[in-house]
Amino acid sequence: MTIEIHQLEKIYRVGEERVHALRGVDLVIQRNEFVAIMGASGSGKSTLMNVLGCLDSPTRGRYVLNGRATHKMGAAALARVRNEEIGFVFQSFELLPRASALKNVMLPLIYSRFNWLEARKRAKRALERVGLADRIGHRPNQLSGGQRQRVAIARALVNTPSILLADEPTGNLDTATTREIIELFRQLHAEGQTIVMVTHEEEVADAALRIVRLRDGMVTSDHPTRRDPTHAAFLQNAARMAAEAAGEALPAGAE
Repeated sequence: MTIEIHQLEKIYRVGEERVHALRGVDLVIQRNEFVAIMGASGSGKSTLMNVLGCLDSPTRGRYVLNGRATHKMGAAALARVRNEEIGFVFQSFELLPRASALKNVMLPLIYSRFNWLEARKRAKRALERVGLADRIGHRPNQLSGGQRQRVAIARALVNTPSILLADEPTGNLDTATTREIIELFRQLHAEGQTIVMVTHEEEVADAALRIVRLRDGMVTSDHPTRRDPTHAAFLQNAARMAAEAAGEALPAGAE
């Protein structure tokens, strides 16, 4: 088991108001699962992602990552967990604009046990893994949006994390590039990587094997992707629209 969450709550104070971002969330994610977290704005999915990434601590409840009780850890221990166990992929890439792809990928290794030469080798292997072996010297402004996201994914993988957390990883990409990145996530999952992805797009969630839906800080459904009622309705509608479009494209008398 990689992730175990029990009765997780997160409460923020905004002036005199208490905002319940998470309300008693229970969630288990096994090793090598590919899970999509979905929900409307304000549902709690970003807060849950921050807790999963040890960027924020719960107000109450338990979060155990690979047998380690993160809810009991201090700031220094959480920083080590983030560096050693978790890879982050963000919607806006978060790359250093003046650094090469290679140097951007090397960043998480600065505070690791690896020397410079070993860090460079690991970064090159990570870039090769995402199909950018020929772009290691390019800066972000010399790369397409899809290539920049691949650099960000390579950076997330360079420390061989237990879990890869992707927060709207295709939000800034066009349709064709989105499909390329999702195919890369499928490949990484096939290689054994545990992936948790926040998305609001059903087409993107289709790559996951399980969909967890949140509303008002609570889990409202948790199904294998093909058994999720909302996703099944989306697929049926997409198939109907494709069939209608194909029918309209037929020449007169072809039916």
